[in-house]
Amino acid sequence: MVLRRAAFLALAVVCCCTTVTGCARKQLASGTIRIGMVTDTGGLGDRSFNDSAYAGLVRAKNDLHVDTTVLQSHSAADYQINMTVLANKRYDEIFAIGFLMAKDVQEVAERYAKRHFSIIDAVVDMPNVTSVTFKEEEGSFLAGALAAMTTKTKTVAFLGGIDIPLLRKFEAGFAAGAREIDPNVKVLVKYVGSFDDVASGKELAGVEFDQGADIIYVAAGKAGLGAIDQVKRRANAFVIGVDSDQDAIAPGKILTSMVKRVDIGVFRVSTQAAAHKPRPAHLTLGLKEGGVGLTDFTYTKSVVTPDKIATLAKLKALIVGGTLVAPSTREELASFKRVPL
Repeated sequence: MVLRRAAFLALAVVCCCTTVTGCARKQLASGTIRIGMVTDTGGLGDRSFNDSAYAGLVRAKNDLHVDTTVLQSHSAADYQINMTVLANKRYDEIFAIGFLMAKDVQEVAERYAKRHFSIIDAVVDMPNVTSVTFKEEEGSFLAGALAAMTTKTKTVAFLGGIDIPLLRKFEAGFAAGAREIDPNVKVLVKYVGSFDDVASGKELAGVEFDQGADIIYVAAGKAGLGAIDQVKRRANAFVIGVDSDQDAIAPGKILTSMVKRVDIGVFRVSTQAAAHKPRPAHLTLGLKEGGVGLTDFTYTKSVVTPDKIATLAKLKALIVGGTLVAPSTREELASFKRVPL
């Protein structure tokens, strides 16, 4: 009996050692690079900004074989807490998704000088921070041009989340693009005051439609879903989506989406991290870099005709070539001069 028990314990030790060794091998096989992400308050499922960032993280996990995790922020108070959790767990790259986290990124990066951080849509000038920004005005210019070519009422509109310099890039680019096509087109502008107030997004979109707009460019995060819900009940009206490809949310009612490839920004920085290479201090992505652009009009080809697509291609070439500079502020918009096509 004693011999049998001894044999059993010996076998258990062997099995345990084998299991531990197997676990160790599994851990090594999964890679030593770990990449974490902290969302903005809109969170995953916004079908816009945060989801685009998450798509880049998923690609990094699949293509680069890195370990990933996401911490969602339910309020601004969660930003620094979530980043601190990831820093304490020694994540190699920590993404902060959104300009609202700029101050928190700076404070956490100062405390954790050996960790590396990346922030989307803001510039934090620190040696262990990569700032990823986009030329939203360039993609928005194309959206405005398409709106002006499509409108029947000669009135289009912009609906933003919060009235800040970042969102004014969308606004200015859109208005300039519309005026490039038709200097007499009317451009309405309203802001929700939030990125997650869906009800207000729906209400304000309704106001802009009632004021004569038949196309609204919506750059309002999750609040923009309210505008998309609003357009479903409006005949001969469209919205233009933003950040992610939102066309399929309301097929035929979303003229196009101004896709902001946050996923590309996340993936490019992740690639450097996975290769143990220094990350850039500032990464800027525009039309030339494939960082912004319009979708392929899958559901609106009957409206977005080949001649309109050809005009958009000409405008894109002028912007990429530097002949046409899309305004990024209201001041630049006021002095914008049309470029003959």
